[in-house]
Amino acid sequence: MKAEELRTKTADQLSTDLAGLKKEAFNLRFQQANGQLENTARVRAVRRDIARIMTFLGRQAASAAPAKAAKPAAAPKAKAPKVAKPKVVKEKKAAKPQKKSASGAAAKTAKPKAAAKAKTAKA
Repeated sequence: MKAEELRTKTADQLSTDLAGLKKEAFNLRFQQANGQLENTARVRAVRRDIARIMTFLGRQAASAAPAKAAKPAAAPKAKAPKVAKPKVVKEKKAAKPQKKSASGAAAKTAKPKAAAKAKTAKA
């Protein structure tokens, strides 16, 4: 589909073409997943046609929007000044004493892993 063809079409025609191309892209994805797709270049062409039509629809919407937005806008409302919120100071809690466990004492006396691996490698 060429851009010249798209320029002559209306927005309704473009949207129907877009719907048809999206269905075709869906079917092509299924064929590709099942290994039945013969013309792999068609996937790329359909994707580009979809993008081309969406671009033209976007341009038409953008050109129609400024005509509607030409009305004077209402004056913005005055905003109330912001009032500073008081800062809340949190007190720090005292640290709780940690309990000593038997595994903790054993971990301190245990040899590091690197040293243990070195001994096993020598043996």
